Amino acid sequence: MMQVRRPMMQLRHDWTLSQVEAIYRTPLLELVFHAASVHRQFHDPSQVQVCKLISIKTGGCPEDCAYCSQSSRYQTEVKASPLMDKDEVVAIAARAKAAGVSRVCLGAAWREVRDNRQFDSVLEMVRSVAETGLEVCCTLGMLNADQAQRLEDAGLYAYNHNLDTSREFYSTIISTRTYDDRLNTIANVRKTSVTVCSGGIIGLGEGEVDRIALLHQLATINPHPESVPVNVLAKVPGTPLAGEADVPITETVRMIAASRILMPRSVVRLSAGRAKMSVSDQALCFMAGANSIFSSDTKAMLTRAVPSPDYDEDMELLSTLGLTTRPPYQGRVSEECSHSPQPSPV
Repeated sequence: MMQVRRPMMQLRHDWTLSQVEAIYRTPLLELVFHAASVHRQFHDPSQVQVCKLISIKTGGCPEDCAYCSQSSRYQTEVKASPLMDKDEVVAIAARAKAAGVSRVCLGAAWREVRDNRQFDSVLEMVRSVAETGLEVCCTLGMLNADQAQRLEDAGLYAYNHNLDTSREFYSTIISTRTYDDRLNTIANVRKTSVTVCSGGIIGLGEGEVDRIALLHQLATINPHPESVPVNVLAKVPGTPLAGEADVPITETVRMIAASRILMPRSVVRLSAGRAKMSVSDQALCFMAGANSIFSSDTKAMLTRAVPSPDYDEDMELLSTLGLTTRPPYQGRVSEECSHSPQPSPV
C-alpha cells in the first residue's frame, strides 16, 4: 500500500473555532498519527525536557481559584510559609540539574507581583539560578511591563501565566482575577524577550466546548506561547473541585495532540496529573506530541497536594521508552525560522 505523506505543517494564528473543533474531534488514533507527524517536522522526537517546580512562597494566596491548594479561602493541608532563602533555592536547583533537569520554575502564591523587597529577593534567585546554566521560569501572578523587564534583566527565560480554561467557563472557577487580566500579563511579558508559558487545566467540570475554546484562544495568540502546559486537575481535599470526576487518559491525549497540531513549534508540557498515569499512558502522550515533563526529588510539584514522579522514576521511564533529556536553551526558535530535527535513532 502506498504511504500517504502529509504536507509540511505551516504555522497559523488565524484558526477558526470550527477548524479547532474539527481537529479536536478527529478520531483518536488518526489525531495522534497526525500530531506525531507534525511533532517530527518541528522537534526531535527522541528528546524530552525535564523541568522542576520550586514553590518559593507557599500558601496564603488571596485568590479563589477553585482548584488551588494554596488559596487562603479553603481549608487544605497547605499552610502559608514565608519566602524561601535564595541559597536554599539554588541548592534545590543544583540537585535538579544533577538529576537531568534543564528548566526550573520558581512559583510564588501571590495574586500579583509587587515592587518590594520580596520581589527584589526573587530577582536575586533568578540571577543565581540562571548562572547555573538552567533555564529559569517564574510564575508569580500578574505583573506589569516594568516588572517583566526587570525579570528579563535578571536572566529570566520564561514566564508562566496559564489561561486555565475557556473565557466562557472561567468565571465559574475564578472570580478574583479576570480572563483579560491574564491576557494582559501575557501581553506585558511579550514586551520583553522572555518566552511565554501558558496553557490550561482539564477536569475542572468544563465541557468539550470549553477545551476547544481554550485551544482556540491559545492558538490565535501571535506568536504562540513557546510553552503550553496541559494539566489534569489534582483533586485537593478542601477545595471546591475535590469531588470532580477523573479525566480519562484519552482526553488528556486528545488535548496534547490538538495542541501539537495547532501550535507546532511550542513545547507541549505534560504537567499536573502525570503521577497517576501508567508508562503506556505517558508513552501515548509523548507520541501525541508532548515533549516536556515535570519531575521532583520530593514527589510533589508546587505542593504535596499535587503529586509528581521523582527523578529516578522519570529517568527510568525515559530510558524504557528510548528517550533522552533535552539540554536547556534549545526551544527558543523564531517562528520565522525553519527547524530540521536530527534523525531519530533506529
